[in-house]
Amino acid sequence: MGVQLDSGSAAGHESLESMSLEPLMTRDYERDPAIVYERLRQAHGPVAPVDLLGVPVWLVLGYEEAYEVLRDDHAWPKGLENWRARREGRLPEDWPLAPSLDVNHVLIQGGEGYRGLKVAWDTALRPFQDPRHPVAKRLKAQITRDADELISLFTQGGRTGWADLSAQFSRPLPLMVASHLLGFPGSQHDDALMDMWRVLDAGPDAGPALERLLATLSELGAWKMKEPGDDFPSYLLASHPGLSVEELSRELMMLLGMTSDHVGILISNTVVEVITGNLPASASLSAGLIRETMNRVVMQKPPLINFVPRFPLKDMRLGNYTVAAGDPVWVSVGAAHADPAFAGKVCPESTISTRAHLSWGAGPRQCPARELAGGAAAIGVSRLFERLSGLELSLPVDQLPWRSSPFMRGLRSLPVRYEVSGTPAQPVPPPPPLPATAGSAPADETAGRPRSSLWRYLAGLVRGR
Repeated sequence: MGVQLDSGSAAGHESLESMSLEPLMTRDYERDPAIVYERLRQAHGPVAPVDLLGVPVWLVLGYEEAYEVLRDDHAWPKGLENWRARREGRLPEDWPLAPSLDVNHVLIQGGEGYRGLKVAWDTALRPFQDPRHPVAKRLKAQITRDADELISLFTQGGRTGWADLSAQFSRPLPLMVASHLLGFPGSQHDDALMDMWRVLDAGPDAGPALERLLATLSELGAWKMKEPGDDFPSYLLASHPGLSVEELSRELMMLLGMTSDHVGILISNTVVEVITGNLPASASLSAGLIRETMNRVVMQKPPLINFVPRFPLKDMRLGNYTVAAGDPVWVSVGAAHADPAFAGKVCPESTISTRAHLSWGAGPRQCPARELAGGAAAIGVSRLFERLSGLELSLPVDQLPWRSSPFMRGLRSLPVRYEVSGTPAQPVPPPPPLPATAGSAPADETAGRPRSSLWRYLAGLVRGR
């Protein structure tokens, strides 16, 4: 049940539906969202009414207003049950964002059920995010090994060459990380990673890929209920034993999707900023401060550019408008970071950059996997710059192809020229085994098994270039 809303009429104020709305998803937005944000800011102030693929929504552009909405989960809750137009059946049946928002996982949920789920997520992620825990140490070793294998794969043609770091490194690496987290038994479910890729690309085959992915994750969830292991699904079930197979599959999809796309974009964006002359970012990297480098990057190019919607429980004044109860409110991280009232106070030359960015959210709904995602991206970035030297773009930076969705903004491709540093890297030893648990594959069962479909795809990129 949703929380009872006030009348939602915003009496005496123009309703969102009656306003003249500028479309958000335009060619300008695809090329450079900052242009659109600034135009909206000039016309409306820190909050603007926009058309989001045929649906009227409020877009929060100001930093202070964004922080206000994010930190107050009571006044501005999530939960699609709070969306007045949706309750009244006024959303278009073919609205492109409906399928992704209707997968009701921890990122979308509101209401009382969310609190128990959030606690379970925090508990289930703790072994992976505590650097002292054996599970976290093993995962770090696995990520390092995967990163080195990917680099070795695309550099096998010689000491110098060309690669698409997006397709051949920054996108597949997080999917491989997610595979470790999910604890797929054997290699029979590796095709799920490719289906997640198709869903994230939102192409014509995204619908069938989503159906296959949820079916595969349901099978995985049912398996973990019978045979738990040292993995996220098992830990989540132990923390929240009341989850059904269907509910568990939705949570696993959230972890797989957010971890893979967010981490991959963060790796690519960091590489671009460093090799195109962002001096503070380069200086941080040279000093060995990988996390500091990425912290600077998310200020300028956050991977998650707009958060999922929130819905005020009563008419609320925000910016220059009154937002009616049940109106959808989308916080734009990209616009908030570019707000002159915030950006003007940030000193780009300081040794340590501000931690006031909103890239992982703020308040009680901050991303529960932020340490895990940041750590995985840091390993990927550090291995790239340790293994490769002379990295440079093979396209002018203003010609790099971006893909923008209502949620994420990342590169479609990242073509670079590279030179392999020093002597060839030695093979990374396998991670140390964890104590045996039910459902864990014996060591000799995984050794020498056939490469996954994802790996075969990547090898095909190398052969076909």
